[in-house]
Amino acid sequence: MFIDEVKTFVQGGNGGAGSVSFFPMRKGPCGGEGGNGGNVFIKGDSQMADLHQYIGQTILKAEDGTPGETFNRQGRDGKDLIVRVPKGTHVTDLETGATVEVSDTETLHILAEGGKGGLGNASFKSPTNQVPRTAEPGEKTKKHRFFMVLKLIADFGLIGIPSAGKSTLLNELTNANVKTAMYAFTTLEPNLGTCGKKVIADIPGLIEGASEGKGLGYKFLKHIEKVPVLLHCIAADSPNIDKDYTTIMQELETYNPEIVKKEQIILLTKTDLVDEKTLETLVTNLKKYKKEIIPISIYNPTQMKALLRFCSREEIIGMSMFSTS
Repeated sequence: MFIDEVKTFVQGGNGGAGSVSFFPMRKGPCGGEGGNGGNVFIKGDSQMADLHQYIGQTILKAEDGTPGETFNRQGRDGKDLIVRVPKGTHVTDLETGATVEVSDTETLHILAEGGKGGLGNASFKSPTNQVPRTAEPGEKTKKHRFFMVLKLIADFGLIGIPSAGKSTLLNELTNANVKTAMYAFTTLEPNLGTCGKKVIADIPGLIEGASEGKGLGYKFLKHIEKVPVLLHCIAADSPNIDKDYTTIMQELETYNPEIVKKEQIILLTKTDLVDEKTLETLVTNLKKYKKEIIPISIYNPTQMKALLRFCSREEIIGMSMFSTS
């Protein structure tokens, strides 16, 4: 199961307590400081696909510092905790609203600081207090409630109503192996595939009323917020291609008006199911939306090779490469 949202508590390690101790033969205090608690960091990991490993983890806590020791020995600092997440994860502190975006695999972002270790009684010795018998407790940390949301990082996003052919195209263009069938909502979670060095994301189908919770609702639309190019799939055998197009655009507009401003290409899929005259009529009709239109069939090798070159960002020589013949 694809897990792209997790809520959890994060806490730095507590500081260790200072020590109350004395040198032998009444030679004065020698209680050492407690160790500092570990910090909690978050870092991107290219080997992770989702957030499933954090399901059921109620708290992510760094190690506590250990207490100070005799002979002025400081307690050991607690080990830092590094929380590894997929690139594209947004982590929000639910108390402050501060958000960290994990966009690479090198940067360490701190989520929670560890507590300071307490001073031992040796630190309290003074001319007027030669035998201090007090020490500081270690600093206690508090839990922070965080919400982690994964937004897939891809170069292209396949969008469209259910059964528009998105998953089939992803399988043909990339190394993905997505389940397909002749009924709606075969795809229940986002899928990724690579085409050359580019990543294509297949976003589960929207339907009219998604903003009201119908179908899969808006559950996966966050995954196209960062996609620079949308590949809008419309099936050539659809009884109403205009409704298919406007339904998706209205739902995207309701979710986030910025998404509809992205570069968008209409992929008129399943062209093998209509005759050439019908196809020409469909293309002419879609031109009113002022988007580039690419007729495509997985059974047309010429069209598929051209689309592969397009998605891998190789040079394309005109629309003739997408000939319907």
